[in-house]
Amino acid sequence: MEMGGNILYMKKIIFTISCGKCYLLHTLFFFLLLLLLFSGTELVMNGMASDHNASSQQEYLPHYLQKEDPFASKLSREADIVAGFYLTVIGILSTLGNGYVIFMSSKRKKKLRPAEIMTVNLAVCDLGISVVGKPFSIISFFSHRWVFGWMGCRWYGWAGFFFGCGSLITMTAVSLDRYLKICHLSYGTWLKRHHAFICLAIIWAYATFWATVPFAGVGSYAPEPFGTSCTLDWWLAQASVAGQAFILSILFFCLLFPTAVIVFSYVKIILKVKSSTKEVAHYDSRIQNSHILEMKLTKVAMLICAGFLIAWIPYAVVSVWSAFGQPDSVPIQFSVVPTLLAKSAAMYNPIIYQVIDCKFACCRSGGLKTLQKKNSLKKLRMYTISSHRDSTAMNETQLEV
Repeated sequence: MEMGGNILYMKKIIFTISCGKCYLLHTLFFFLLLLLLFSGTELVMNGMASDHNASSQQEYLPHYLQKEDPFASKLSREADIVAGFYLTVIGILSTLGNGYVIFMSSKRKKKLRPAEIMTVNLAVCDLGISVVGKPFSIISFFSHRWVFGWMGCRWYGWAGFFFGCGSLITMTAVSLDRYLKICHLSYGTWLKRHHAFICLAIIWAYATFWATVPFAGVGSYAPEPFGTSCTLDWWLAQASVAGQAFILSILFFCLLFPTAVIVFSYVKIILKVKSSTKEVAHYDSRIQNSHILEMKLTKVAMLICAGFLIAWIPYAVVSVWSAFGQPDSVPIQFSVVPTLLAKSAAMYNPIIYQVIDCKFACCRSGGLKTLQKKNSLKKLRMYTISSHRDSTAMNETQLEV
């Protein structure tokens, strides 16, 4: 058993190291793309300001309704090729990593805690983005234009928004679960596996509703300014009050409110952990082991949320500026960078999970050895007492005879 455990642990370490190498490769691709995008790009700020003042007197016309082909790439062919390779690496890592998490979790599906069930759901969302969405953008970048037309654009935009919203709401549910487990123990003992599955149904219904609302005529999906990807039509807010109401609703219910819940939950958890660290040290080993496991799950959840928000916040800022600011003032070469960064969010979660899991395995193996020693001593003590009682009873029987 010990040899098998060591082999399994070495496999996890090898997987983590390989993920780290791939992460470095992803970083190199990203910086190479930045160099290609901004080399030779000159921005004349005074000219841009005068152009905006002249166009502000007229009704705003989104980029995809202008005379130019909305699906033609506005980037250089070299930049498109680098972006295509970048997304290919991200897609492969995301598919393998999240597939591995789902496969390993399926082996112990009956023992998964509510927070771990949510982590599996997060892996499903990330795998969906990688399998359903990334092939469209990869093919388009290598083709130097969006090749799937308006129907493909709407499908790609819906899938990206659906799985992205599902990921963020799943993280929100995980943060609430961690908050209740750590800060309100009575609620933590009340949360069971069937509550997690009910929560999953609510998450998927929530994501489906907000991703499908644009098809009801309230909003729409449209090409990105650089032409080889599609997203929610943020530019509707420039055209009408109804468009502004739609974009504000999306921002509040699918970004600001979930992010506020996540930040609130983890701030409260950090404050609680700081105040209760000394108290846990006085509990018995069983309670301490349970506390260590809960803190491990909390650390995984915090890092996953941080990685997701870091990847998506730049894209959210550019989108809000496109909706309520001066969309023409955002250079096309600049608008593609937050988009590619956001698409890499699905890759981070398996790496975070494996790194934390390997560290936890080291601590857990030491704790298990100590626990096994305690159990063996306890059994030896019980055997000694039992033997002593048997010998005493035998002596008493001999005396009676």
